[in-house]
Amino acid sequence: QVQLMESGGGLVQPGGSLRLSCAASGSIFRLYAMGWYRQAPGKQRELVAGITSGARTNYADSAKGRFTISRDNAKETVYLQMNSLKPEDTAVYYCNAALKLDLLGTDFASWGQGTQVTVSS
Repeated sequence: QVQLMESGGGLVQPGGSLRLSCAASGSIFRLYAMGWYRQAPGKQRELVAGITSGARTNYADSAKGRFTISRDNAKETVYLQMNSLKPEDTAVYYCNAALKLDLLGTDFASWGQGTQVTVSS
């Protein structure tokens, strides 16, 4: 079982940047695939970015070119660098972990508590 805790959210102006962190504990972190999801009011939770145990990455179309997911296995932490932020990026961002990439977001995955990101003038 893995426990996750997000940090780094906050209020930022359009065009600004934030770096989210997700610290893991209670498992062998290097074996897990990791993902960042977000959920805005009235919308479905969606996968923003994923990273495999081998550090291969994929992104939602809305995030490509602006967001970067990375991991530091020594620190047991996954990051989401968000640049050129837009108001439509406003959401609660959640960290997710699973032993296989295709298990992210399922009952076989673990969730963090979420961190609020607000993009506004």
